[in-house]
Amino acid sequence: MGGKSTAVDRGLMITVSSRGVARLKSGHVWVYRSDVLSADSIPPGSVVQVADQRGKILGTALYSTASQIAIRMLSHDSVADFPALLRRRVAESIAYRESLVHDTDAYRLVFSEADFLPGLIVDRYHDILSLQILTQAMDVDPVRQALFAELTERLQPASIVERVDPRVRQLEDLPPRQSALLQGAKTSTVFSMNGVQFHFDVLEGQKTGAFLDQRENYAAAARYAHGAALDVFCYQGGFALHLAPRCSRITGIDSSRPALEVADQNAALNHREIEWIEANAFDLLKDYSACGQRYNTIVLDPPAFAKTRRDLDAALRGYKELNLRALKMLAPGGLLVTCSCSYHVSQGDFLQMLAASAQDARRTLRLLEVRGQAQDHPVLLNVPETAYLKCILASVS
Repeated sequence: MGGKSTAVDRGLMITVSSRGVARLKSGHVWVYRSDVLSADSIPPGSVVQVADQRGKILGTALYSTASQIAIRMLSHDSVADFPALLRRRVAESIAYRESLVHDTDAYRLVFSEADFLPGLIVDRYHDILSLQILTQAMDVDPVRQALFAELTERLQPASIVERVDPRVRQLEDLPPRQSALLQGAKTSTVFSMNGVQFHFDVLEGQKTGAFLDQRENYAAAARYAHGAALDVFCYQGGFALHLAPRCSRITGIDSSRPALEVADQNAALNHREIEWIEANAFDLLKDYSACGQRYNTIVLDPPAFAKTRRDLDAALRGYKELNLRALKMLAPGGLLVTCSCSYHVSQGDFLQMLAASAQDARRTLRLLEVRGQAQDHPVLLNVPETAYLKCILASVS
């Protein structure tokens, strides 16, 4: 795909069905392949014009020949120079964060559709930028070059690293690529969130390296935490490290030894005394619950249980089992912090599951806060897929 032109060719036009038109008019920015009526001979990753069946132009979009999301809208207007538009929108995304983000040097700079740059993720970790390219159009050489130029010019990072999701590249029919440094030589740094410091290695960890979307929830949980605390699915210690100053003792549980090794390094960096346990969370909670373990604060922050809508019922069963065990282990007046990063589990579904868990555990929950992702992960009101994280803080009696 290298070297392909990104200027809009008037001949590159896609016609969409009435259902696709209705979706776009509702404010969404995706059209699925089943609603594409004509896209003959359009190259992968093209910037195209989108029209209804009468030929009325609806705007400009990025086109994928492979993804089920065939069209991702860029603008209601014509776009003559996509790399130039990308540079302008990256600059706007950076300025948007400058107005919102506080008490951290690690945050999301570009959040795909929510920043009007579909298929692009850019995260900042102090002086290192970590990015993911998730669509054909964002992988075109002139677009990549414009992105690197704008990031370098605006932020002067020590390094830029690309984190590759092989499954996404396969689904987009993109050639294999390895995660690697793209610019600079620095491969590690230390970043801070809410006054807590974390190690960052450019090629280690999940996603782009850390879970920046929980940053504001870490601080919120710390306001209520007390007593003996348990952080389940602790990863590299985000919640545990924030809660430690407020708690008499704290234990973090995760099944990943590499994650726990980084968590231990983070604890040392912050002079925190935390016990780390490598274990399957379901098994350990079952054992702890059976033997009468009690805590004053429990955090549940599992990975996404529902990757697709077909997984929803199984996911809700998994969430219920975890929350039921936790509720039985919490002392009266305890704090439950429970999260879901599964988009397919709605906030309503999650609260209903939590209510059923409380009923089965014969506990009463008072909601302290119902939270979502940090503000640097903005939500587009008409694109529900941009809202995925749920974080419930509740007092248990």
